[in-house]
Amino acid sequence: MKVCFPVKNTHSLDSEVYGHFGSAPAFVLVDTETNEAAMISNGDQHHAHGMCSPLRALGGHEIDCVVVGGIGGGALMKLGQAGITVYKALGLTVQDNLNLLQAGSLPVFQPGHVCAGHSLSGDCSH
Repeated sequence: MKVCFPVKNTHSLDSEVYGHFGSAPAFVLVDTETNEAAMISNGDQHHAHGMCSPLRALGGHEIDCVVVGGIGGGALMKLGQAGITVYKALGLTVQDNLNLLQAGSLPVFQPGHVCAGHSLSGDCSH
């Protein structure tokens, strides 16, 4: 399974998971079968609120799911239409959340729990 983690910094599995998909500076992509991790920049970081293009943000990289602290309704819908499941991050780092995901302990993001905008720090404004 290929898992995408929006992150604040690029410290591989020690990276802190970011609070909002669309404005994350980068992504850590983890292949759970090979345990390989790759870092990519967010190709759509500077979009207007509500205009996130999650597939453009991923720069053509194919993924099966996203684990993030928060996400807007439009991005959640677009990822869902592409067959990508979005999970709510409960741990601090990529590794923490990867462990929780593999244990089946991360909840799936529901449309009623999405972000209403961005705070000044880039995190979700609920």
